[in-house]
Amino acid sequence: MNPPRRLVVSIDDQTLRVTQMDACLHVFPVSTAIKGMGGTKDSYRTPTGRFRICEKIGGDQASGTIFKARVPVGQWQAGHSPDADLVLTRILRLDGLDADNANTLERCVYIHGTNREDLIGEPAGHGCVRLRNADMIELFDMVSENDPVEILPATRRRGKLLFVTFESVLTALDGMRELARGRGGEAEEQLRVINAALGDGRMPAGEAYQIMMDFIRPDLWMCGEIAARCMAAMAPGAAAFMDDARSAGWLPVILSQGPALLVEPLAGALGIRHIEALPLHFHHDGSYAGTGDDGSPARHFTLSGVIRDWTRAVLPERVLMICHDMPDMESESAVNVFSRFTGSFGGLGDDGGFQLDS
Repeated sequence: MNPPRRLVVSIDDQTLRVTQMDACLHVFPVSTAIKGMGGTKDSYRTPTGRFRICEKIGGDQASGTIFKARVPVGQWQAGHSPDADLVLTRILRLDGLDADNANTLERCVYIHGTNREDLIGEPAGHGCVRLRNADMIELFDMVSENDPVEILPATRRRGKLLFVTFESVLTALDGMRELARGRGGEAEEQLRVINAALGDGRMPAGEAYQIMMDFIRPDLWMCGEIAARCMAAMAPGAAAFMDDARSAGWLPVILSQGPALLVEPLAGALGIRHIEALPLHFHHDGSYAGTGDDGSPARHFTLSGVIRDWTRAVLPERVLMICHDMPDMESESAVNVFSRFTGSFGGLGDDGGFQLDS
């Protein structure tokens, strides 16, 4: 019986090596998660550690076959769905063998072919390990179920992270205040009381969010209306500034201690893919259903905590933050450069630093 073949994925090098005994049989370029490494459910990060191939799927399918829930559902055509994270061609399903990655099967983290072959060689995915489709077929035929896989954690710093708070920076409005105003009655006074408790440390942000949302009980219609107002109040120069930031190699991330639903339209208009905001749940009729159960990220959400999670996952060379309100100052220790927004966006400094108009 031949010894098993071993797959070793390097997040640093964006490669997958196939070895047998001490011999390297092949090296494939790959793409791991743009959000870096991590094993938390719904984090969209690539887990690290020891795994095994628990299932091989799609061996009888054509290259470019689209899989959903591991079932073939159609054929991808080059150029179609450029913004989607499609699972194509073949799937090597991974089962985590370490305590930190034991949820890998539940997270549906695979090695698979991709519609974004142009991004192979750099982190770009949503947690899986992507290969070019021809490479995926070749790899699939080389390995067997139960072959071991190791994903090595990143050790080298790369890239630059730009965190921008949503309220009063990207938009002139504060979404929570607009929701309270939209509800009327005692909601605005309740928000003032909660903000005071936040300001002097008597209430954590996640708890404050849950209390306020349960008081306002916003429906889908209200959230859509407030999101449109925020969109209309986009800060002057924000779009050009974000374009310049991406061109200079910065990865923008929006931070908000309000509902993600208010942030998403403006983020889309600015071309920002990454939003760290808080969840809302709705019933089928669009009425308010809560902020989640006790495991909701709202309960433990802090801006500094989110920034540190990203920093541990991505190992960026530099971390910058632009904010407006004083409560955001808690995040200053989590970044390399901290800028307080003063009303308009300036340009990028020649040294790669950010420069804001006064």
